[in-house]
Parts: sequence; C-alpha cells; structure tokens
Amino acid sequence: MADKLWQKDYPLDQRIADFTVGRDRELDLELAPFDILGSLAHVTMLEEVGLIDAPAARRCKEKLRELYRLANNGKFLIEDGVEDVHSQVELLLTRSLGDDGKKIHSGRSRNDQVLVDLRLYFRHRIRGIVEQTAELSRTLTELSEEHKNKLIPGYTHLQVAMVSSFGLWFGAYGEALIDDLRLWKAAYEVVDQNPLGSAAGYGSSFPLDRDRTTELLGFSAPVVNVVAAQMGRGKTELTVAFAIAGLAQTIGKMAMDVCLYSSQNFGFLQLPDDLTTGSSIMPHKKNPDVFELLRGRCNLLQSLPAQMAQLTTNLPSGYHRDFQLLKEAIFPALDQLETGLAIALYALPRTRVRAQELPTDPRYTYLYSVEAVNNLVLEGVPFRDAYQRVGKDIEGGTFVPPTELKHTHLGSLGNLGNERIDRKREEVLGQFDFARSARALGDLVEN
Repeated sequence: MADKLWQKDYPLDQRIADFTVGRDRELDLELAPFDILGSLAHVTMLEEVGLIDAPAARRCKEKLRELYRLANNGKFLIEDGVEDVHSQVELLLTRSLGDDGKKIHSGRSRNDQVLVDLRLYFRHRIRGIVEQTAELSRTLTELSEEHKNKLIPGYTHLQVAMVSSFGLWFGAYGEALIDDLRLWKAAYEVVDQNPLGSAAGYGSSFPLDRDRTTELLGFSAPVVNVVAAQMGRGKTELTVAFAIAGLAQTIGKMAMDVCLYSSQNFGFLQLPDDLTTGSSIMPHKKNPDVFELLRGRCNLLQSLPAQMAQLTTNLPSGYHRDFQLLKEAIFPALDQLETGLAIALYALPRTRVRAQELPTDPRYTYLYSVEAVNNLVLEGVPFRDAYQRVGKDIEGGTFVPPTELKHTHLGSLGNLGNERIDRKREEVLGQFDFARSARALGDLVEN
C-alpha cells in the first residue's frame, strides 16, 4: 500500500516530500485519537447506508477501537515514511484487515478528515481551557473575598488616583475572565459543527448520512454546505485564536500588575522566595521571573490572530496547502495558554498580600480627594464648587484627607458583589454542553 493517500505510480522527489510534509507527522500525533473517532463514525454510517457490509464494518470498528486505545494512551506512532495520521490509520487497518481496511475512505477525502479531526481536537482543548479559566476565576473571587478589607492605591495614568483594595483587584480579574469564557463560548459554537461528508469540499455521489455522523460524533449540527465546510479551515482557527488572545490579554495584564505590585517601590504583593529567582551579581535580588515570563508569553499569544489571518488572507474558496501551517502556530499556542493558566493557579494563592497604611502615608494623601469632594456634596455644596474648594486646599497645602470610606454601591469597595460574579460565571459555564459530546464519543468508543 502507498504510504500517502494521494500517491500515484510515480515517485515524488524526496526533498519535495520532506518540505511538504513539514511538521505534520509530529503534530498529527495530537490528532490521532480524533482521527480514529472520525473513522469510527464514518464506518458506522457507511454500514448503515449499505456501502460496507456488516462483517467488514464490525472488523473495522474493532480494529479502530484498538487503535483508539493506543492513541488515547499516547502509544500510537506514525511510522517513518508515512505522511500523516490519516495514512497511518488506513495503513494499519489494511495490514490487519486486508481489503476491508481499504474500504473506509469511501465517501471522504483527506480534506474532510483533517476538518473533522481539528474540530474534535479543538472541542476537546476548549473544554480543558474553559475548566481551567473557570477555576482561576473562582480562585480570584475567593481571594477577593478573603482580602476585601485590605486597602491599596488605585491608579490612573500610573498616578495615584483613588482608594482601591485587594478585594477590588482580585475580583476584577475574576470577573474579567468570565468575558473571556464568553469568547470561548463563541469559539465553541463555531467548532461544534460537523464537516464530515464534505469530502474534498464538493461533496460525494455516495448517499452519505451526514446527520448520522453528526449525532455519532456529538456535534450540535452539521456544516450544511460542503463548500462552507471547507471554507471553515482557517476561519475556525482564527476564531479559536481570538479566544486565545482575549484570555491571554487578561492574564498578561494581571501578570504585569503582579510584577509592578511586587516591586519595592510599590510593595503591595510579596512572592515567596521559592517562586522567585536571583541575580548572578546582586545578592539581594528576588525576581518575579515566573510572572514576567507569563506576561511575555501572553503578549506573544495576542499576536496569534494576526498569524492566522496572514496565513489565509486572500486565499480563494477551496483547499490550499497553506492551511497545513495553521497547526504549527495554533497547537503550541494552546499548550502555552494551558501552561500559563496552570502556573497562575499555582502561584497566585501563594503570593502574600500586603495591605497599605494609606491615610498615614504621605504618598497617598490625595487618594482621598474625591472622598472630600463627595462629603461636601453630601452637605449640600454643588459638585463643581466642592471640586474647586478641595483643589484649592490641595494647592495651598491645607488639604486634610478624610479617613472614613462610604462606598456602598454594587461593585465598590464596600459592596464587591462577588456572589453575583459567582452566579454570572456559573451561568456562562452552563451554556457549554460538554456532557452531550462526551456521551456521544463514549458511546462511539464503547458500542
């Protein structure tokens, strides 16, 4: 059997073969379980529409389930000289089953194999990222509640602005991550559509039952138009990339805050010694390298949508080999994001919070200027007059900061609303129907 699904009777120049395969053999190992699941669904459907007889289908499914167990345990290998995971699966089936193994490619192309593999893969990776993001949001909200009475300065333009707290700071990132979950929900809805049966992008003359493979693979719906299914290559990755970039922006900003707040000139946070690194020349240094690298990696991830767009810009409809390069950018990006979430979950709860003595620290005297203005307004002074009066006191050096804070509205110092943030998060999480797809794939593998 040829080691490439498209191979003819003439040899391909080896330098060209190596260049066109690129990193496919390496990256396709991540797709192996999903390629096998797609083949299981396809064979089941082919039997039901009469394109494969029952004994052949049974033998194919038994072998595919054996291969799935290998792939799921990280023991699936793509042999030297075999181009990709699709070729390897068909090769192993044919070695074991002879002509029966050659039948599974009826009604599909390597194009829609890749499409379904990627959507199953992205769906799986999204679930892991969503669960990690939700856990980080919960952790931050818990830290917000734990440290809600510990005050710190708030800044605008990096200038002292108004009184803030660790309750507000931790809670802000806990809630911001919920908007990132909404981005992932949009990406999930795009990914959760079945392209199988679109073949090379123009369908098949076989009587394929695309609704059946949609059901078997636990997709919410098929991509109806076969050309639209092929056009999803690149657009799907771009949608996922926007979700990656949005989440990276939140985590990167938080990492920057930790770097800033843990410096001696701020001193709001203190990393434990075992989370810091030292200097080769300065014996006093304890550097927040973990958060600096987290910041840097998140900054790089924010460029991912541009990479996805550049690879696919101005390509007409239909398949193009440029699409292969999308995997080389987005697969490592998903790994980096999951690693970043894990390190944030590990490091943040171990970081020491250091409340500030704001009223007695002359650096922070003017944090209370708005409180002074508001107190005058409550006494009946028009706001603009109160503003001018406090401004003159500041200019004249006679300003005395009030020390009592009266923030009671929703989301403020005295009323964080963390319980509503918790409800909001769980409502968004409830919109991901992970259980449906898990049940379908479980049935496919077990039955």
